[in-house]
Amino acid sequence: MLDTEPDLSDRLFSDYDFSNGAVAAVSGGSDSTALLFLLKHYLDRILPAARLLAVTIDHDLRPGSAAEAQAVARLCAENGIAHRTLVWSGPKPSTSVPAAAREARYRLLAEAAKAEGIRLVLTGHTADDQAETVLMRQARNEAARDGEAGDEGAREGIRGLAGMAPATLHDWRTWIGRPLLGTRRAALRDMLKRRGIGWIEDPTNVDQRFERPRLRITLAGGDGEARFAQAIAKAGQAAAEREELGRRAAALIGTFASRPASGLIRLDRDFASGEDHETAVYALRILLATIGGVSFLVDEARCRALYRRLRSETLCATLSRTVVDARRTGIFLYREARNLPAVPAENQALWDGRRRITLSDRSGGLVIAPVGSAAAKRFAQEGDVPASVLRRALAAEPALWRGGERLDFADGGTAPPPMATVAVVSPFARFLPSFDLEPAAAVAALIGAPPLPPLPFRGHDRDGAWAKA
Repeated sequence: MLDTEPDLSDRLFSDYDFSNGAVAAVSGGSDSTALLFLLKHYLDRILPAARLLAVTIDHDLRPGSAAEAQAVARLCAENGIAHRTLVWSGPKPSTSVPAAAREARYRLLAEAAKAEGIRLVLTGHTADDQAETVLMRQARNEAARDGEAGDEGAREGIRGLAGMAPATLHDWRTWIGRPLLGTRRAALRDMLKRRGIGWIEDPTNVDQRFERPRLRITLAGGDGEARFAQAIAKAGQAAAEREELGRRAAALIGTFASRPASGLIRLDRDFASGEDHETAVYALRILLATIGGVSFLVDEARCRALYRRLRSETLCATLSRTVVDARRTGIFLYREARNLPAVPAENQALWDGRRRITLSDRSGGLVIAPVGSAAAKRFAQEGDVPASVLRRALAAEPALWRGGERLDFADGGTAPPPMATVAVVSPFARFLPSFDLEPAAAVAALIGAPPLPPLPFRGHDRDGAWAKA
């Protein structure tokens, strides 16, 4: 049920864990302004010691954006709320500006939260935003079927119809919560008017050069409420289906997948012989993207065709930078040898989309590049993994190099090695919607990535289970 009550603070925030504080993303528009004052009202009454920081992102895309940020800062100062303005500086892209601005916004919000030791960012996305998002993705799906959409539109598929998740994990560290997803914009504006609180009207919200404002105008028409209701219902159904598919995929990965060595996944042959083809294809898409180090799931149609072949034959194929080597002893997945990067060593760099690199003070002037086939030849066969497969997988793993020499740190010394690597669940590393927690956690456990931080809600434990009150 959508919230329409004027004072929503208890309903909106009572499930959140604010023990670590919260960052509120405030642009000055009606939605984010309402979020800020509702959140302050709640914390003042229930958790007065909790830290609250309002952060405004100035995208520096319009002449008036700096003045708008200053207006938010004044509003916060008048109400005793800590505030920071962060600017998206540097050159801006000429195309896909909304997507680039979104990426920059979340990066800056997460940086602000990290600087304060806060792990929760709240945004003011409403039920109206949710409906618009679902309708835009539905239109892209239809365009993809008609051959009119680009790769991004084709990738969203049915998964995208779930809309925005109630919580999304950014960079495997900071939770982005959306407490207003069940609330209409009109109810929030009514509340602000009753309290005498103004807001800023962003001109881009009516700029018909962009997709969302065009859709917003159509939703204001005669059948707008009916379309809104249908979109919200579709989002709820799609979210439930996406979560259920994720649960089944996680179970499949836990049952049939193992990691014989770093960078190598082995699937039992039975993985491809089950009756739940949909789940197996979904699990395979996640695993291929993870091994290949790509940030989006593998194309569903191509993966489905590959899966059909896996059910009936042995093969060696490449999809999404991942070699799929299906043999009698198992199905082996490892990174293909092409286009592996050789880059200057940099602390906390994401190498090849697959490994987070940590460097010591002794690693200046070095290069991170793959181990290479020559060095990998010294690795011996392990278990039922063919030696050739093991060596190809390990050859694509990162190593430190100086000139043409690979540095070997297995010398029994007491000093720590200058480089350590941590595995990354590539398709979920940047943004992990709460819809996809179970398959992401299953893959993280499989490849040795860090465990997921707990959801930012009360009653949620670190193992991913909900504690029922």
